[in-house]
Amino acid sequence: AWRFGGNQKVVNLWNGSYTQNGTEVTVKNATYNGKIAPGATVSFGFNLSYSGSNAKPTGFTLNGIACTID
Repeated sequence: AWRFGGNQKVVNLWNGSYTQNGTEVTVKNATYNGKIAPGATVSFGFNLSYSGSNAKPTGFTLNGIACTID
């Protein structure tokens, strides 16, 4: 999950499903990628719309635990 820094809206997302409530976005796995083997990865992508500046998102979490971005 994360928070957008502006008025961004997800318009489509692949390899998962999402909900967006204002600036808050939550992504859940798709039915086919819900289990990840040790050492494996899974990814998703999305397109969004916005007007003005495309401010960086903040407040990233994974399974409810805060993440830092390097």
